[in-house]
Amino acid sequence: MAQFSESADVPDMGRRQFMNLLTFGTVTGVALGALYPVVKFFIPTSASGSGGGTTAKDELGNNVSVAKFLESHNVGDRTLVQGLKGDPTYIVVESKEAIADYGINAICTHLGCVVPWNVAENKFKCPCHGSQYDPTGKVVRGPAPKSLPLAHTKVDDDKIVLTPWTETDFRTGEEAWWA
Repeated sequence: MAQFSESADVPDMGRRQFMNLLTFGTVTGVALGALYPVVKFFIPTSASGSGGGTTAKDELGNNVSVAKFLESHNVGDRTLVQGLKGDPTYIVVESKEAIADYGINAICTHLGCVVPWNVAENKFKCPCHGSQYDPTGKVVRGPAPKSLPLAHTKVDDDKIVLTPWTETDFRTGEEAWWA
């Protein structure tokens, strides 16, 4: 009869369980460390600001100071900033002390060109296919099918904060198509 004897080459059950646990912990730690950035990429970031809005940024990515903005722009100016979802958005200067309570998304509703403000004609004119919009962004000549989207603007701690416009479009009296 063969007899089993404990050999120094075979670890006992306590050591084997410890090594399995150590291996499992190491593999799990590495896997979680590798998956964290992937999972974080797919989870949307929460909006900044107290009201859940986006702070307007200038062409260099810096927050727009309302005081400096109003100093450097005239009444009636429409100036591009980086707005909601990074889209170019016009901020309208209403007076030397205030901006309009709405911003105008500058992406043409026809084919997605950036629509410049034409000071001489007092309207937005798309350079791609000639669509025209009035000073509030309402379409007045096609081929663009819809008016430019709006965003709420408010001043919070000397910064312009943009929030989505979900109410009725004041220019047409219709429901906001972009909401």
